[in-house]
Amino acid sequence: MPQSGGASVAEERRKGKSSRRAKRKRGGNARDPAISAEPNQAGNPGLAAIRPEDNSAGSSARKRKRRRRSHGPSHDNAPKPIQLMQTVAVAPGQPAPEDRDHAQAGKSSKHRRKHRGKRGLQGRPLVQEKPPQLVAPEGRQGDQPNGHGDHRGQERHATPQRHDGFHQHQHNHSDNESQRPVDLYAALDLGTNNCRLLIAQPTRPGQFRVVDAFSRIVRLGEGLGASGRLSNEAMDRAVEALRVCASKLKAREIRRARLIATEACRSAENGEAFLARVIEETGLDLEIIDRETEARLAVSGCSSLVGPEARSVVLFDIGGGSSEIAVIRIEDNRSSRLANHITHWTSLPVGVVTLSERHGGRDVTPTVFEAMINEVERMLDKFDCPPVAGATADSADFHLIGTSGTVTTLAGVHLDLPRYDRRKVDGVWLSDDEVTAMQSKLLSWDFAGRAANPCIGPDRADLVLAGCAILEAIRRRWPSPRMRVADRGLREGLLTDMMADDGVWRRGRSRRGYRPRDLKGPN
Repeated sequence: MPQSGGASVAEERRKGKSSRRAKRKRGGNARDPAISAEPNQAGNPGLAAIRPEDNSAGSSARKRKRRRRSHGPSHDNAPKPIQLMQTVAVAPGQPAPEDRDHAQAGKSSKHRRKHRGKRGLQGRPLVQEKPPQLVAPEGRQGDQPNGHGDHRGQERHATPQRHDGFHQHQHNHSDNESQRPVDLYAALDLGTNNCRLLIAQPTRPGQFRVVDAFSRIVRLGEGLGASGRLSNEAMDRAVEALRVCASKLKAREIRRARLIATEACRSAENGEAFLARVIEETGLDLEIIDRETEARLAVSGCSSLVGPEARSVVLFDIGGGSSEIAVIRIEDNRSSRLANHITHWTSLPVGVVTLSERHGGRDVTPTVFEAMINEVERMLDKFDCPPVAGATADSADFHLIGTSGTVTTLAGVHLDLPRYDRRKVDGVWLSDDEVTAMQSKLLSWDFAGRAANPCIGPDRADLVLAGCAILEAIRRRWPSPRMRVADRGLREGLLTDMMADDGVWRRGRSRRGYRPRDLKGPN
């Protein structure tokens, strides 16, 4: 009958709802009173005897339960229609449909967990940021060893750095392909003791940024004073260092380069033959410069250390085989090139290598040290130069500037540096008493003590006192209350001159150069 039939259907629905609520509370399987795990007294079969097609509603409940476990609790309050599970024929070895659904649900859950960190608040993937480019501040100085005038006896490959008024700073170069090409200049100095290379780019007027640098002690002039020739071992060391320089030059597009050789090749009988070997084995064509050019280049390299208050300067460069001295007088019309103000210059045919070989550099007594000084003084007596104004007075008008490994070593020992640091040495002023104290300290040390000092090292331990003897002779000729230390030299002078000749720093100025006065050199 309709009423009874309708009531019966409503009653069954209420029972189904209460059964589902009880199941959610228990968290287990549905317990139908008509179906139990064991056969009841009425003979109803247990669950094990029920086939899937006989209990489609129960299978559907189990399927929903598995979905809830994989997807989490549902937030949709709308009632879900009950889907009756249909019996599907499954091939042997294939997973059942409910197993496939469960595996797919697990995979979807793992996918969401995997990509959860890449989604924003709205569920959209975040835009991937570009990797940051690290650029050091331009005024910051790195801790990398410098290739400029490095006198510690170790090979140096410098990182890109900048000469800001010839004070060095670290600079990081970008690898951007779209960056416009820059003009690079190269300067190589093959001296009696060292082989040095600088590659630089001009920046602001009078300044340049070092792109690459190299320095190695080769002792090309070893034994030159006794034999008058370059030894095979010394030439081999120099060629090997020049090969490194050649590879650095070939790796870059150089606009202009100047490669020079100084006293060792200048005075050796086989100097020209050695340079021919260099061309053949490395491809580098070095020119032997004269002593006047060497003196002018030393002045050009140190021009930024001469303050605007200076009116007279004595600048000296103590090399391995020769020592150059330039006397500079600056008038009111100061030229941009300090070398144009040189009035007198000389080149002494003695350096740290030749002097130490003649007198011995390992075991130097005060008597031997004084004999070295006297030899250099006799050479200076031949230098016809009038007294320099202000050299004996405590005045800022006079500058005594030294550029060599000797003066930088004295400064490093005076500052008690744990390792040589050009940034702390270049440009420092030392009083007359401080220079005297440092020379006395070095003279009191034996060879092992000098070699153990981090600012000297074993490669210079037998040369430093010979350099101090040359320095002492210069100080006696031009007494000064203080001396300025320059860790720079011919390479910086070469770069400065080449850039100035090309007019890279001029801004609408006339290219007509300053005409230097006639120089009075050695007789």
